[in-house]
Amino acid sequence: MTARLFPVRQSRRDFLKQGSLLAAATAFSSSVARANRISVRIGAGEHTYEWAQGWGVLPSGMKFGYGCGIAVDAHDRVYVLTRANPAVVVFDREGRILETWSNFPGNVGYTSEQVVATAHGLYWSKERGREYLYWTENVAKDKSGARIGCRVYKTDLRGNVLFTLGNVEKEGPTSKKFQFDNPTDVAVGGNGDIFIVDGYGSQLVHKFSNDYRHIKTIGGRGKEDGKFNTCHGVWVSTLNKTPEVYIADRHNDRLQVFTPDLELKRVLKGDVRNPCCFYQHKGKLFIPDLASRVTILDSKDQALAQLGDGQGMTDNKTNPAVFAAPHALCVDSKGAFYVVEWVDFGRVRKFSHAPQKA
Repeated sequence: MTARLFPVRQSRRDFLKQGSLLAAATAFSSSVARANRISVRIGAGEHTYEWAQGWGVLPSGMKFGYGCGIAVDAHDRVYVLTRANPAVVVFDREGRILETWSNFPGNVGYTSEQVVATAHGLYWSKERGREYLYWTENVAKDKSGARIGCRVYKTDLRGNVLFTLGNVEKEGPTSKKFQFDNPTDVAVGGNGDIFIVDGYGSQLVHKFSNDYRHIKTIGGRGKEDGKFNTCHGVWVSTLNKTPEVYIADRHNDRLQVFTPDLELKRVLKGDVRNPCCFYQHKGKLFIPDLASRVTILDSKDQALAQLGDGQGMTDNKTNPAVFAAPHALCVDSKGAFYVVEWVDFGRVRKFSHAPQKA
């Protein structure tokens, strides 16, 4: 029997049932956004994107927290994970709230406050025709001082927990112990292999089989090739014929690229400053950079665009044409990308693909 990760769930219908005040507040915020709509474009040529002003507006009384993760499923539903309650808000492509998720049930053992304290990574995967979400927890302490977090969950799109790896009380058919210090991201290869980076802890990269058997560990803290200083993000790239594992080595200001067997192939510097993670879409690799911009690479690791560079700008948290601290990113089927930032209000934004002729 599966456990439900976020059992306290509110759908769009639930919001409407809460009364006319909430409906009026939502309608008012939407009308204000329309009345004050401005055109903001970033990039140039083929890589021009337009800010979708008003996308993802929350109703009065609800807010985002620090922006952790963001994912889009095969139906272009966008899952936003922030350090707030509710922790997860699900939107449709147009920015309408479909549902919100809060709290862990007792058999998982986490309160909504503990969810907020440990929330970090979110990854969407399609495996054998089915869609899944992977949630990566940071480490924290509960009120008694006990260590919590340090787990990776695999769920379905409804939040049902299918497997938990890491800091579990006991092992069983749907759980396995593993020593993470402070994991930050997960990626899944085409054959089901799972890669997890311990980016806020040991600086190790772990590889598991699709049945969660540990295969290999590499890395450790350092500046040398093959070592890391905040291995924050991981992605299995299929831009070329042979899959490659990209690691965002954030505070070494570089990317490191490995074979699926975690043998180092090359180190990439110069086009990123503080890379956080990755998202692949139609032959390109999108990289949210905590140092205030988004970079797009091609299959040869060449930078095609560097978008919204707000480094050093005093208004980079309010200026819609720049970024302050992009922490995670995803791209929908239409080529629009969605960014959540590591600022206290999440700053979730959509940028629609609006290519311009040269």
